[in-house]
Amino acid sequence: MAKLVFDIETTAQPLENFDEVQREYLLREAEKIPDEAARATKRAELVRQFSLWPLTSQVVCIAMLNAETQRGKVLFIAEDFAEAAAEAGPVEFVPCADEVELLTEFWDLAKHYDEIVTFNGRGFDVPFLYLRSAVLNVPISKKNWLGYRYATEPHCDLAEQFTFYGVSGRDGAARKFNLDFYCKAFGIDSPKAHGVTGMDVGTLMAEGKFREIAEYCLRDVRATVELYRVWKERLAGIK
Repeated sequence: MAKLVFDIETTAQPLENFDEVQREYLLREAEKIPDEAARATKRAELVRQFSLWPLTSQVVCIAMLNAETQRGKVLFIAEDFAEAAAEAGPVEFVPCADEVELLTEFWDLAKHYDEIVTFNGRGFDVPFLYLRSAVLNVPISKKNWLGYRYATEPHCDLAEQFTFYGVSGRDGAARKFNLDFYCKAFGIDSPKAHGVTGMDVGTLMAEGKFREIAEYCLRDVRATVELYRVWKERLAGIK
């Protein structure tokens, strides 16, 4: 059965998007610090974390591949969204006008797949997509991706599989590493090897480098596909 492998990129909403009460709530931890310099540092740290929370950020890119055929799409927000993707090939890059269009297109494609593969999708990508879609009133075509945790169908989360569902905690033999570390350990080309990381997405958006974000996100998905093959061939079935 065909499996959809995907990854998302997000950026923080500007602080001005929130009213005074919301800003006070979001920055409350910083305002408790008496030292001005330390308070400013904590405030900046909290603002950086906005990109991690679906109520304070937005989805700006989703890359998708069919695990078997390697064909897919990369949906990304771009100012030149009116320009149709011209290049031919197994992966189509599709610029979108805004987050609503991006999410609508994603759920329209996702409904054709019964199974998905992610890296840390249970902890981040899937709940993020669900909540952003709910906030924007975008219909969700697949609502079963956060079902029974100890199963690989319909959702195989490789971050869960390579830690055997957190069997040894944070510091044991099966502690959790990031995708980059797993890729290097198993001889897979790391998406970070090309000079872009998830921390750069906000800056790239501000600079209008939308295609660079899309290409980075696709590299994450290609790496996830390769890591899935390693898991399937060498580790699947361990209980």
